[in-house]
Amino acid sequence: MKVGFDNQMYLKTQSEHIKERIASFGDKLYLEFGGKLFDDYHASRVLPGFEPDSKLRMLLQLKDQAEIIISISAIDIEKNKIREDHGITYDADVLRLIDAFRGKGLFVGSVCITQYSGQKSADTFKERLENLGIKVFRLYLIDGYPSNVAHIVSEEGYGKNDYIITSRPLVIVTAPGPGSGKMATCLSQLYHENKRGIKAGYAKFETFPIWNLPLKHPVNLAYEAATADLNDVNMIDPFHLEAYGKTTVNYNRDIEIYPVLMAIFEGIFGECPYKSPTDMGVNMAGNCIIDDEVCREASKQEIIRRYYTSLCRFVKGECKAGEVYKLELIMQQAKTSIDDRKVVSAALLKAETTHLPAAAIELESGELITGKTSDLLGAGAALILNVLKALSGVDDEIKLISPTVIAPVQELKTTYLGGSNPRLHIDEALIALSISAATDENARKALHAIPKLKGLQMHSSVMLSDIDIKTINKLGIGLTTEAKYGNKK
Repeated sequence: MKVGFDNQMYLKTQSEHIKERIASFGDKLYLEFGGKLFDDYHASRVLPGFEPDSKLRMLLQLKDQAEIIISISAIDIEKNKIREDHGITYDADVLRLIDAFRGKGLFVGSVCITQYSGQKSADTFKERLENLGIKVFRLYLIDGYPSNVAHIVSEEGYGKNDYIITSRPLVIVTAPGPGSGKMATCLSQLYHENKRGIKAGYAKFETFPIWNLPLKHPVNLAYEAATADLNDVNMIDPFHLEAYGKTTVNYNRDIEIYPVLMAIFEGIFGECPYKSPTDMGVNMAGNCIIDDEVCREASKQEIIRRYYTSLCRFVKGECKAGEVYKLELIMQQAKTSIDDRKVVSAALLKAETTHLPAAAIELESGELITGKTSDLLGAGAALILNVLKALSGVDDEIKLISPTVIAPVQELKTTYLGGSNPRLHIDEALIALSISAATDENARKALHAIPKLKGLQMHSSVMLSDIDIKTINKLGIGLTTEAKYGNKK
């Protein structure tokens, strides 16, 4: 994988700036972690070289001072919103995050349900968490939010919300995904802390949009693509421009909420320590890009990937046409199109000539490898095995897995487990490959080539199964699929 981002430089400079911000406040700091704290795969795709756990590694340096609040929107719970990269609902991801944080020795203080208005599913989730010994607090929908500042910063606004009890000086507020109410949680807490005479501060650790890249830089446009379902829009920060005469990039929700934050800080300190939404942020990512062209190309591929994902969501009835149209517009702004994704035409040509579902992957050299559905393997599994042959120097004619190994797996799937599809999924094929590697040198070479799959781009002529998608994500492959079902079901 070509590298365009210096992760070690990022860890060093970002940690230093967070520590400086913590030192600038008094009793307590609420630090909103934008994006994904534990596994930011979007950042690793658009900034090749960024490690998905970078934010976590920085947080571990402060773990004795820190506790975590996980925010989740009651609206997202109600509609069973899915986290795309893991294929699980946001409420299930809250439980996954709690386990993951605790497994690293981090203290999860509570869960905050935001945008609450009596949703039964949110009440059920609250009860489930409390049965597990997890403290749960609720933030209510506020009339006139975010424009009616006088009402918001009052007993009828933030005053109605639960006061989240915390015990450590650094409070990290994170969430399963965007739109979960992280900032609302922080602002509500500032209001309540002030009432109790506690001098609390707020800062924002948001990777995207990157404030010191141009507004229409593909990295920033890829962020718009990632949040198309939220209608987020990157904007020039007018407050920063007025205060400093410098052009910086932020996004609409931060700019809209800034007057609220300014009013809250004025109530606490008598003046606002920040002159702009950009000032609130602690983001050194833009300074750590070492190859702009690599990041531009990766971001364009991400925008196309998001477009295909949206098409599939539309076919499944999970979004409206407006989301697809917005992504088409973002592709135009990024000066890219599906024609710039070579694997698309390769996969479709293979499917057309074989009259079977097919898939393609582009190697770093530019070579295109294809695979098709067979009696033994699904198109995805066949493709991955073909690519591993190419990456490990094994002749394409050699079978990495003997049919005598595959046959018992198929019998298990259909005869004993009652499945209707005898073909091996990608994970099943990789397990069979690992078994073959015990006695076969070629299979061993192919198995050891698996890390080289990371960062490669793939396209399928049909929508893949959830289990194949999860495996592809784990391998670090950038996947797109046609918005077409692979069978009559």
